[in-house]
Amino acid sequence: MAIGGMSGKRSGGGRGRYRPLAEINVTPLVDVMLVLLIIFMVTAPLMTSGVTVDLPKTSASPVNADSQPITISVNAEGKVFVQNDAVQIGDLVARLQSVTNGQTDRRIFVRGDQSISYGQIMQVMGTIVSGGFSKVALLAQQPNGVAPGTAAAPAGTAPAGTAPATSGQ
Repeated sequence: MAIGGMSGKRSGGGRGRYRPLAEINVTPLVDVMLVLLIIFMVTAPLMTSGVTVDLPKTSASPVNADSQPITISVNAEGKVFVQNDAVQIGDLVARLQSVTNGQTDRRIFVRGDQSISYGQIMQVMGTIVSGGFSKVALLAQQPNGVAPGTAAAPAGTAPAGTAPATSGQ
């Protein structure tokens, strides 16, 4: 006994079994976009700086920046890097002059590994200031559990997760 549409007749006026689907399936698009979002969320923090430095902790809040700052890093061995390029301390000012095109008002962040001496950081900062650069700041890592904005800080910004501890003039 045939029930309902099971009689063997074609429905739809003889057009065949399959009709073209007139809507877009967005599920694969959403899947691809979520994978791309996860990839960018994982890789974005890794692209901040190529020099590995163990920053000390501080409760100072991050400050705002007008332009992209120049990062000077001093690693655990005491080697100095401008952005990701190693330089000698004697060539530091010349390298900064070439990177900034002579603009001495650019913001410069100094990152130093917590295992090196304070004197080495002060030598690097002194060299930068003696070269005519006045906007120099030390960077430190925010401790876990401290809300940003709990301490007053000068104007300017630091990269995510870091905050200027002091600024020289």
